[in-house]
Amino acid sequence: MQPGPIIFLCFALAAGVLAVLVTVYELRRKRFEPEPTEDRVFRCGDCSYVYTDDPDVDQSRCPECGRFNTPFVF
Repeated sequence: MQPGPIIFLCFALAAGVLAVLVTVYELRRKRFEPEPTEDRVFRCGDCSYVYTDDPDVDQSRCPECGRFNTPFVF
């Protein structure tokens, strides 16, 4: 057998193994990462407590001190 086809087969095998490894890595990463949430983040102006509430709420009452707060913008 000529050296050209042997080298080609080695590169093809390495590319196939690399493709499988990248696919497995991406599947594991997606499986263990937290899912994004639609909730809004609020930070109380009085006690600095950070909490979340439903996405359709414009103002939310702080569970610690009871003050109404607007969503926190990052």
